[in-house]
Amino acid sequence: MEQKKVYGVMLIGCGHIGEQHIEEIYYRDNIKIIACVDYHLETAKTFARRFGSGEAEYDTDYHRFLSRSDLDIVIIATYAETHLSIMRDCTAAGKHVLCEKPIAPTIAQAEEFCAVARASKSKVLIAHILRHNATYKKVAEMIRAGAIGDVRLIRMVQNHHIMNKARYMRLLEDCSPIVDCGVHYVDVIRWFTGLEVTSINGMGGIVSRTIPENTYDYGMITMKLSNGCTAYYEAGWTDTTASENLKEFVGMDGRIKIILAEYRAANKEEGDLIEYYDKRTETYSSINVNCKYKDMYAQLCALIDMIENDTEGSPTLDDAMTAFRIVMQCDKIIRSSLHLDQKTEDTDA
Repeated sequence: MEQKKVYGVMLIGCGHIGEQHIEEIYYRDNIKIIACVDYHLETAKTFARRFGSGEAEYDTDYHRFLSRSDLDIVIIATYAETHLSIMRDCTAAGKHVLCEKPIAPTIAQAEEFCAVARASKSKVLIAHILRHNATYKKVAEMIRAGAIGDVRLIRMVQNHHIMNKARYMRLLEDCSPIVDCGVHYVDVIRWFTGLEVTSINGMGGIVSRTIPENTYDYGMITMKLSNGCTAYYEAGWTDTTASENLKEFVGMDGRIKIILAEYRAANKEEGDLIEYYDKRTETYSSINVNCKYKDMYAQLCALIDMIENDTEGSPTLDDAMTAFRIVMQCDKIIRSSLHLDQKTEDTDA
């Protein structure tokens, strides 16, 4: 049997999402952790010892590792403001990149990011993790196959009752919940339906007593799709709203609702629940999907497939950029309504 190539991986950014990436990949037969990098040296050192089998290096600077011939893939799990510069350095060194979303803090930087990625011989995948979630893939397949007919209404809510306030306040300095989480669900809408977003609106507010200046901690984006479908996505990171997760897709011939395992009233051990109502037969059915919500290894394997088979990746850069443009346009609308300063002048969609 042909032996699988072992890919050398460097993680840049040893925070919450960086840990989720590395803890799902470090023990795989085709993965070797080469280095862990973070602006806190002790954090990078801890990650290297935990996930590097005693062989991984660590540093506050990633540049010295880019010349290593055994380094193939770099995972960028930093804040958005650093994504472009890190990706440019990595692809210039011939390394492939898995970069966390959002692509960048502005549309101009995101466009430059995509231009650099397209011009490079390296493969670059934006980390839209739901594209690699088995439950979401199943629902995409059902909707695309006509299970609910013409899609007319999409209702989505993702509110967090924050407990780790320091983490979320730092996230708010980077971008709003509508941008950070919204890119996922705008992408889900387009992926599930094959439809385009034709109009966008939004509203938002400040719910918590203390948040960083010039931002907001709650927002809602409303959309019309090219077939007339109405869609909305609500997101908040506050210390008083309840944690809530709603993902419902309604068509002329039925309805599909995703209930994650942690939100199930019973049978959590069965995994996620897909509730399906078929109006044509007036029947209800339940589909259990035992999957990991953030399947980081499946996502990394998608990048490896891009490398080995010259595939486009999921999402494509065009799809990721489209979702980013839409949420940034909504963010601009919300900021204007709240009389907040625009982060830059290049946020026009």
